[in-house]
Amino acid sequence: MPTRILPAVGDPDAARSVTTLLSQLPDVEPAAPVADSTSLLDLLARLAAESLDELPEVVLVHERIGPVPALELIREVALRFPAVGVVLVTGDTGPGLYSAAMDSGARGLIGLPLSYDELAQRVQSAAAWSTGVRRHLGHGADAFTGPGGTVVTVSGAKGGVGTTVTAVQLALAAQASGMSVALADLDLQAGDVASYLDVQFRRSVVDLAGIQDLSPRVLQDALFAHETGIGLLLAPGEGERGEEVDERAVRQIVSALRNRHDVVVVDCGTQMTAGTAAAVEMADTTLLVTTPDVIAVRAAKRMVRMWDRLQIRKAEETVVVVNRHTRSTEIQPLLIEKITGTRVAKTAVPAAFKELQPVVDAGRMQDLEAKSAVKQALWGLAGELGLVRPAPEGEQKQGRFRGDRGSIGVRRARSK
Repeated sequence: MPTRILPAVGDPDAARSVTTLLSQLPDVEPAAPVADSTSLLDLLARLAAESLDELPEVVLVHERIGPVPALELIREVALRFPAVGVVLVTGDTGPGLYSAAMDSGARGLIGLPLSYDELAQRVQSAAAWSTGVRRHLGHGADAFTGPGGTVVTVSGAKGGVGTTVTAVQLALAAQASGMSVALADLDLQAGDVASYLDVQFRRSVVDLAGIQDLSPRVLQDALFAHETGIGLLLAPGEGERGEEVDERAVRQIVSALRNRHDVVVVDCGTQMTAGTAAAVEMADTTLLVTTPDVIAVRAAKRMVRMWDRLQIRKAEETVVVVNRHTRSTEIQPLLIEKITGTRVAKTAVPAAFKELQPVVDAGRMQDLEAKSAVKQALWGLAGELGLVRPAPEGEQKQGRFRGDRGSIGVRRARSK
């Protein structure tokens, strides 16, 4: 069987050079190069969702790939797709970079300019390692689900649009359906997840920022086990410490959470930092919350355009959630979709703050009544996004989420 190789090369000239040389190797099946880190991760995720056998044996990562730096991209691929051998292509073959590449999970390093013999040797070595890993997995490979759990980021077009309420209720809905859920607060200077869920905990995301290799034990120590069953990774109590959480730390933290939970909900707040940008770029689903007023919609449009300029997330890959929706407002979801160029969620959240005020003031968002129109809408949104697990057939007939007897029906929650 030929060795499948997927090059990730941003520079067109370098891509042609790599493709030409790969085509000369015996028993090799090179794929068309991908031009950026986002395309690479998306493609690997789609292949892994089909089967482990669909993944290429070797991925070549060029040193000038972007927007994610090459070493961070290698770390991400190694964590999410451990049966793929990753090889770094670089002009620096010194011991410092070699050591850093190995620490990131690379299976080899190829120097520039490329030589046939070195390329053949490194590809053969990485392919043999990949084949051995897959053979070791044996029949268990059929159960491999690729990138692990689903990551959903929730960002606000501006302050006060309901970003944290949305993130908390999505996490509660997923947990109530039987999923294992982590809720991470990356609104590092003004995070309120702890306040909404009546939590006091001395550890925060900052405690994980300086750790090079997150072990399950270290991650578990930083998570607060909430009474609802959700694992909470909280924002720091001292907002100025948020500067310690950089892009590298966020990528490592989100990857670790993804590997241990079915659903990871990340509250990114309204301020874009290098860390929140990394989370949005890594997410399977990116939500942007707005209210149906001119100021908020303009802010949503600015955010979408900024993500596009920075190559973080394309407009058509962003889902806008309309909060505080009423039929009488002049700005309706279809107009917002046209203005922002995004996809607007079919589920709009009604304007009903009186239902929320008692639980918000008490810091007990988990106690929001099942008959609340806001809760029904947000749990319906969770179903629309595929964040809830279908209940057994007997419970579906009763129209309940598993774990929440008073909640809205599964059929309604999962409607498109």
